[in-house]
Amino acid sequence: MDRVEKEMCEWTVTGMDCGSCANKIKTALDRLPGVENVDVALMNERLRVTLDQAQTRRQDVENIVTKLGFGVQAAREDGDAHVHKESCETAEVSERAAPAAKWYQTPKGKLVISSGLLLAVAWAIKLMSGAEIGHWAFIIACLVGLFPVARRALAMAQTRQFFTIEMLMTIAATGALFINAAEEAALVVFLFAVGELLEGVAANRAREGIKALADLVPKTALLETETGPQEISAASLRIGQIVIVRPGDRLPADGQIVEGHSGIDESPVTGESVPRAKGPGDDVFAGAINTEATLRVSVTKNPEDNTIARIIQLVQEAESARAPTERFIDRFSRYYMPAIIAAAVLVVLVPPLAFAQDWGTWIYRGLALLLIGCPCALVISVPASIASALATGAKNGLLMKGGAVIEAAAKVTRVAFDKTGTLTYGRPVVTDIIPLQAEKDEVVSLAAAVEQSSSHPLAQAIVSRAKELGFNIPRSKDEQALAGKGVRAEIEGKSAFVTSPKYAFGQGALTETDLVIAAKIEAEGKTVVAVYRDGQALGLIALRDEPREDARSAIEQLKQLDVASIMLTGDNPRTASAIADDLGVDFQAEMMPQDKLKVIKGLTQHDQVMMVGDGINDAPALKRAHVGVAMGSGTDVALETADAAILRDRVVDVPGKIRLARATMTNIKQNVSIALGLKAIFLITTIFGFTGLWIAILADTGATVLVTLNALRLLGYRPEQIS
Repeated sequence: MDRVEKEMCEWTVTGMDCGSCANKIKTALDRLPGVENVDVALMNERLRVTLDQAQTRRQDVENIVTKLGFGVQAAREDGDAHVHKESCETAEVSERAAPAAKWYQTPKGKLVISSGLLLAVAWAIKLMSGAEIGHWAFIIACLVGLFPVARRALAMAQTRQFFTIEMLMTIAATGALFINAAEEAALVVFLFAVGELLEGVAANRAREGIKALADLVPKTALLETETGPQEISAASLRIGQIVIVRPGDRLPADGQIVEGHSGIDESPVTGESVPRAKGPGDDVFAGAINTEATLRVSVTKNPEDNTIARIIQLVQEAESARAPTERFIDRFSRYYMPAIIAAAVLVVLVPPLAFAQDWGTWIYRGLALLLIGCPCALVISVPASIASALATGAKNGLLMKGGAVIEAAAKVTRVAFDKTGTLTYGRPVVTDIIPLQAEKDEVVSLAAAVEQSSSHPLAQAIVSRAKELGFNIPRSKDEQALAGKGVRAEIEGKSAFVTSPKYAFGQGALTETDLVIAAKIEAEGKTVVAVYRDGQALGLIALRDEPREDARSAIEQLKQLDVASIMLTGDNPRTASAIADDLGVDFQAEMMPQDKLKVIKGLTQHDQVMMVGDGINDAPALKRAHVGVAMGSGTDVALETADAAILRDRVVDVPGKIRLARATMTNIKQNVSIALGLKAIFLITTIFGFTGLWIAILADTGATVLVTLNALRLLGYRPEQIS
């Protein structure tokens, strides 16, 4: 018997406006044979399933989704064509994607217009022809507007989904017709259509923040060829090709500058507003803007792997990582709907049977109760806020892998920082030049001459400083590394040394007084080297891996958020103490990766811990913390290793991430309060007869729209703004 291979298939689904829409599709498909791992992403309009086509075909899945009232098509792989994913590829459609339809062109928009016109005609007939004929006009208006709703309700019932808003709407409107409330039934159908349309408009607004990311990468690129520059599709670029980027153009791919110097505006990618000066050897990202001069850039990543593509993928996948609050609400809604229906039945039966009340009155109130009880607003209250927060974070270079990470980040009480590359720049710089028996320029130029062939970070820092100052660097030869002590080279026929002060003292080049000066500087957490020639000390050079400019501000902002900080480093205690004292943070030094992991384990016993590191050496600690955050400008490690990433390499983005997470959770609490509060108010007023059917439907759709609009406020949130 042939082995059946299961395939991962993906579609784009349109028409989903709230969480209940996604749940309807998931529930229906979960019941099909051969269908597993159904993942419906509301804000990204994405459907993924693992499919055994021997039991259920792709077409069967598409038919089910269509019957439920949603649009479905094979997932798009690029901006120009509609294609199936490679694992399920069957055809390719070459026509260009149609632009997004206006609201009045959508099925829901057309339903609003048609039902609204019919309602207006019915009122006109009633005014001109009397109540009897007008009654029939309202019945027709109600049935025409109700037909597509009832059809969707029936399709969902066939998948054993009986407690849907469509079913409740159908029952309520039909019941209203039977108790001679045709005018109100027609009005309710119209208001229901308007509410669904508004939900769709609000949901689409929330999606725009995510979809706008794809538009950052230009569609075309100027490829360097033997015959000259040639304009090609950016999607066809491959690693190693050279592209020409003119001033004002967006970079079409991730790459490395081969030739040219220019300011690169990375705000579309990282949110950093100030352009960064870059030249040959520097990395650049797709979507960034070249502001000054023409550049030749070597492509380093294929289009599907560039920074923008990875951010989009991360945001899309993050929607599936649901927050604990969202999972709880989903479980709650499963019991909530049957409870509302049971309450409506009791409202209809108990007063007439037990107290001889009027049947018509209590049937009417029971029908209104059904409409109020729809949980749409409650179900969407969490995912709408999460989607808006993810889009805002991506726009500001703050990536978080789903609602669970956002919820955990909002609870953080302690942040553990790696030092090198996180709180500091990760590269030493020359901080002091102390001349002893020579001028500063001679000290630096001679040290640079000795170190110019070395790849050691300290050596590179000295050479860079000499170049910055414009000093002449003499040629060297016969370079020799003195293991653990320094470097020797022959400069202009004489031996010159750059070594540790202790070694220089042992060679008789430094005096005890010089050694005291060196020790005093080292006490500040700096590394000191002695520069000497022919036994004569020319001077001392101090270097240090300096804290980032915003590190102190970040620590202060965390304190304002009542979040404690600690620095974990492999450096010696003296260096660690100097950095920690400067920043005002606790520290632990001389720590190996396993030591950091042990500390994080201990901290998590009492605190909600966020670990911030470079994503490589700190991987165990990043994984063990409640929230692991990787610093890095779009690197693979930064996007994959941890729960979250900071693209701008700014320490102040750590408190910014916590502020965004807390603002999101506050927004969610507001949404839940709006959804449940309105339901509670109108449930009571309906039972006591103060509100009717049309108010009931306004309460339902109005709450959904209010919740979505409140969630959209997060799209304008500024994480860096200190409240």
